[in-house]
Amino acid sequence: MALDLYQRLGVARGASEQEIKKAYRSLAKQLHPDRNKDKPDAAKRFGEITQAYDLLSDKDKRARYDRGEIDEEGNPKMPFGSGFGGYSGAGGAQGGPGGAGFENFREGFGGADPADLSDLFEGLFGATQGMRGRQGGSGNFGGFRQRGRAPQKGVDVAYRLKVPFIDAVALKPQRITLSDGKTIDLKLPQGLEDGTRIRLSGKGEDGPAGRGDAFVTIEIEPHRFFSRDGNNIRLTLPVTLKEAVLGAKVKVPTPEGNVMLTIPKGTSSGKALRLKARGFTSKDGKRGDQLVTVEIDVPAGDPELEGFAERWSGGGNPRTSLGV
Repeated sequence: MALDLYQRLGVARGASEQEIKKAYRSLAKQLHPDRNKDKPDAAKRFGEITQAYDLLSDKDKRARYDRGEIDEEGNPKMPFGSGFGGYSGAGGAQGGPGGAGFENFREGFGGADPADLSDLFEGLFGATQGMRGRQGGSGNFGGFRQRGRAPQKGVDVAYRLKVPFIDAVALKPQRITLSDGKTIDLKLPQGLEDGTRIRLSGKGEDGPAGRGDAFVTIEIEPHRFFSRDGNNIRLTLPVTLKEAVLGAKVKVPTPEGNVMLTIPKGTSSGKALRLKARGFTSKDGKRGDQLVTVEIDVPAGDPELEGFAERWSGGGNPRTSLGV
């Protein structure tokens, strides 16, 4: 006995849409003709599970199939009982000739006159092309025309890509390998953020109507000393007491290499200095800045510094603004 649509996918009749989709994706990967060139039966099974998924993923057709109104090919089941005079199809169960199934069937006749009935029954009971599935999109049953579902594209594939912080700032293309083994250089878009989703058209699984798409979700890796603040990036820069007091030019790292930064005389810890256009690029092409926060490093146990501090009269009370 031929397997019904649920048996083809290995799921129960009450399976959810997600369970049906998951089962199809798993079987499609196993049975895909490209991976089973030496197994002719795999191609046949691949066609059967694709047809099953095609019908069960359509809510209306799945409901009609569950009610017994259509068969595994998606074709209406024979609408007549043992004799022409009595209607005992699925539509009759919904109220006889006035039921929805019967009305839909009759609409297909287009008001055919008795002369057309011989063609109709030849189409219904003969081995006409309309009874052989939906590959052509629609079939003719004498005067009855059935609308088939258009072939679907292949399954979409999801990827997650970790991008180094420096590469994300510079929008450096990332080389990735897809599930089919092909390698591409992925261009990172302006306005890149953690969680950005990039669509690769036609890079998914094969299907009757072409390949599906691939979706790459970006995860920007943290950096050991840079951090992100909107489109700006932040860096804490240690400087010596001498550099802070007398001022200096010091080397500072940026995502695109080291640059020289001027530390003004009398710079205090916590002061933020700005390097323009060294941050992330927004969607409109404007770049954020790099904000450098100065942190004065005071060495412990330096006799010369301790002697100077003992002789120095001090710099007043820096806590006046706090009321203490």
